[in-house]
Amino acid sequence: MSALGDITHALPVLRTLQKNWPNTSITWIIGKTEYQLVEDIEGVEFIIFDKSQGLAAYSTLRQQLKGRHFDILLHMQLSLRASAISFFVPADIKLGFDKARAKDLQWLFSNRKIKPASTRQHVVDSFLEFTSYFGLKPELEWNLPVSDAAITSLKHKLDKNDQHQLLVINPCAVAKSRDWRDWNIEGYAAVADYASAQLGMKVILCGGSSIREQNVAAAIFSLCNEKPVNLVGQTSIAELVALLDMASVVIAPDTGPTHIANALNTPVIGLYAATNPQRAGPYRFQKLVINHYPHALEKFYSLSVGDAPWGQRIHNAECMAMIQPDEVTKKLRSVLDQS
Repeated sequence: MSALGDITHALPVLRTLQKNWPNTSITWIIGKTEYQLVEDIEGVEFIIFDKSQGLAAYSTLRQQLKGRHFDILLHMQLSLRASAISFFVPADIKLGFDKARAKDLQWLFSNRKIKPASTRQHVVDSFLEFTSYFGLKPELEWNLPVSDAAITSLKHKLDKNDQHQLLVINPCAVAKSRDWRDWNIEGYAAVADYASAQLGMKVILCGGSSIREQNVAAAIFSLCNEKPVNLVGQTSIAELVALLDMASVVIAPDTGPTHIANALNTPVIGLYAATNPQRAGPYRFQKLVINHYPHALEKFYSLSVGDAPWGQRIHNAECMAMIQPDEVTKKLRSVLDQS
């Protein structure tokens, strides 16, 4: 229903169902914005829930589902909104999370529960427990489509004849006024300059259209000796997907583009100190993660990873400053050396 990262985490579930149950009709109830990420996926009926409509959105959904019946509902989002929506989905089996993880009273809205191998899993693995419940072998495939139209549109915004390898930096985690997952602008600028001057890469900044994201991009741009291309606020979601697919490497904190890049099999250097990359890092590129989460837990909360709640976040402005530019540039060079 929300969060582009979680949409990508759900794709291996979809691919597992499609491979094992090829004759099954699949309906995905999805948020209006998130739909733009997956609208080109074939073999799925999408029902869009527009939360901006408030209570009217539930009435619209109810009308869309009137007279329909489903064998199975996979209730995969832990939120009161998703649980309220599940109430309108007539299904024999309503499969939700185990009670230990069923936050926001989700367990009240399901009649079956997954049986996790562990409660300390990556989000992708926890989602795949929904297919394991039915004895299906998980498929670790994303197959996120890239729009040809978006590629063409994006190329008009870039130099079509430029043959440089692309480094895409998505500096902000979310559009909120402050997010502890963000790295500092000085670090991003230092890495961007290194990539341009030492590695001969073309650096592109990307992100949403919020004032904060645009201000952060402008600050990074002003510090760079080798000026990057600033596309922050200038790409649609489809164009963002195309850009991340074209990239040689992506650098980002714990945010949607990190996981979109992972879904596209584009190497992504994840910057993690405020959140646990074992739970929410780029699934296929854990070896590229800069991981200061254990150090931050110890410093700010006097906890080890084993002792902390699995979803523990660190809300401290200093935690991401533990990441040093030379750690990132070292990872970046290693990716290029192996390509």
